[in-house]
Amino acid sequence: MLLIVKINVMFSYSRCIIFSLLLLCLTQSSLGVYHIDDSQGAGRRFDGIGGLSGGGATSRLLVNYQEPERSYILDYLFLPQFGASLHILKVEIGGDAQSTDGTESSHMHSPDDENYQRGYEWWLMKEAKKRNPSIKLYGLPWAFPGWIGNDKGSPYSNITMTANYILKWMNGAQKYHGLFIDYIGIWNERMYDKDYIKLLRKMLNENGFEKTMLVASDNKWDISTDILLDADLAKAVDIIGIHYPGTKTTEDTLKTGKTIWSSEDYSTFNDEVGGGCWARILNQNYVNGNMTSTISWNLIASYYNALPYTRNGLMTANEPWSGHYDVDTPIWISAHTTQFTQPGWYYLKYGSGAGHLDKGGSYVTIVNGTQLTMIVETMSHDHSICIRPKLPAYNVTKQEANFQLKGTFASIKSLNVWHSQFKYGGEQSEMFIQMQPIKVVNGAFTLSLNVDEVYTLTTSATGKKGQYPAPPSSSPFPAPYSDNFNDYDEFSEGNNFADQSGVFEIRQSNNADHGLVMRQVATSYPVVWCHDSPSPISFIGNSSWKDVSVSVEAFLEEDNTGVMLAARVTNGGCAVHKASGVFFWILSNSTYLLTAKLDKFLVYSQGTVDVSKDKWFTMGLVVKGRQATGSVNGKQVFSHKLYEEPKNGFLAIGTLTFAPAMFDNFNITSAA
Repeated sequence: MLLIVKINVMFSYSRCIIFSLLLLCLTQSSLGVYHIDDSQGAGRRFDGIGGLSGGGATSRLLVNYQEPERSYILDYLFLPQFGASLHILKVEIGGDAQSTDGTESSHMHSPDDENYQRGYEWWLMKEAKKRNPSIKLYGLPWAFPGWIGNDKGSPYSNITMTANYILKWMNGAQKYHGLFIDYIGIWNERMYDKDYIKLLRKMLNENGFEKTMLVASDNKWDISTDILLDADLAKAVDIIGIHYPGTKTTEDTLKTGKTIWSSEDYSTFNDEVGGGCWARILNQNYVNGNMTSTISWNLIASYYNALPYTRNGLMTANEPWSGHYDVDTPIWISAHTTQFTQPGWYYLKYGSGAGHLDKGGSYVTIVNGTQLTMIVETMSHDHSICIRPKLPAYNVTKQEANFQLKGTFASIKSLNVWHSQFKYGGEQSEMFIQMQPIKVVNGAFTLSLNVDEVYTLTTSATGKKGQYPAPPSSSPFPAPYSDNFNDYDEFSEGNNFADQSGVFEIRQSNNADHGLVMRQVATSYPVVWCHDSPSPISFIGNSSWKDVSVSVEAFLEEDNTGVMLAARVTNGGCAVHKASGVFFWILSNSTYLLTAKLDKFLVYSQGTVDVSKDKWFTMGLVVKGRQATGSVNGKQVFSHKLYEEPKNGFLAIGTLTFAPAMFDNFNITSAA
């Protein structure tokens, strides 16, 4: 035996001189060689990369942009071979309730109310389809109008009613907007009901939506175990959709044999750190978790910076008054995958086209039988941590990676190359740069990989880094500012108003002198997704404003309610019920209140005013330093010192309860 070993060593090209070292050398000689091979078949079907508008009101300011900037932004998101080139657009089915950064309007405020022109999601879906007719559409509710829950706070108190509500939204999308909904969800990040899922699937099939795929449950992994135990549930669910999986999948989920998606992910500030996070999860959701689609929350950060999750979009567009926007790093990281693949292609299997790199990072290969696209990332722990959840640490170092093409792709002679390099400490990152093609010799090629890089190597020649003229300069919200609400389509929202509780829509008034007005239209407390305010409120302006002069005309339509004008309002999003500020209320019983909290527990001043229900009146509020002065119809009704002074915040209008009221001729005289 010893003689045989010596002979083997003599004829070896290695420098090993004993048997154990020979084995070590043989192992090392194969280290860093990654086989790209479809000989044993492909892996899972690739379903595409997407973005999520909603959850909630995350695209609110986008619709207010003027041309051409608005079209430029939409092109960066949806136009194939230009920017992010997204394959999937997921939208919130509005539920008249706060769902992260604001509220979105329901298509049915009450059981006898239907309207399919409300909100901006219809518009956004049509704009996406205009640019990419093949883009897939996905609808999901976060909350529901109050009548759905029958005052029980659950959409499952009458599952037939809830399923009909969702079907009406889908029918409305098709009938009024020509939009077919490809995927439908249950209830975002809340407990599912197995009977509801089965009924919804049955009703989809019976109403012409048998091709719509049902995703469940847009939450955690619990549903996988139920699918294994319930054959009817397994038939009803097409796709298991998980939120923020940390790139990992459970054993029960794999046992179901279902398609697995990260149906909401990312949720990270969109600088270089966020772009690196996005690069890592796009690859490793498949490498580690067999997930075949990843959808970013959110699509575009088109909401005020002071609201929760600032700039957590693939790009940022939150200054419609200036036209400024930012094309952020996640746009180009998306392009590394989306511009060279299509849903319906296939991932290659782990170990034969997908896997981890020896010195940190990962690679995936997506093919369609004749074309091949490989994405390689080397994101480091220091610069690419996703915020929720934090991904595990990776020790990534510079490395040589040797790839060997086999099977169908063995005869490839060259690959087109696109490259991104993240840089930090003030240096400019290099995003989505086309390099010289790489030569492939006998199916082999080598990449020299630095830390925090992304490469796309592809047989496709379709890539393009789209570019428009530089956007207008950034500028703060303007003052003075006014809006009489006449230049809108009915059922839309007033420009730059960000509803935080309730729903404020443009409606026709009951008075010819007022024409179109802004009306609070949600008439019952919703089935909430998070802690909603009992007092509907809509923000506008600049959260840094301190001293302001603002007025609005108001009209009380019902008894036992009131209207509000406010300044220095804090705490939007799911914390809106905790908002502080300077709140000037006029109630239907002709009482005025000056309060420091939205929940009205701290009253500065109160008294009576000469107003009545069913008549228009003008409210004025001036806040300067620690003094607040209020007026009605030009007559001062209070001037009061502020003992608990919020230093700054938004302006706002609102109502005391979920009751209708109208507003017109909103006017900011000055703000600083």
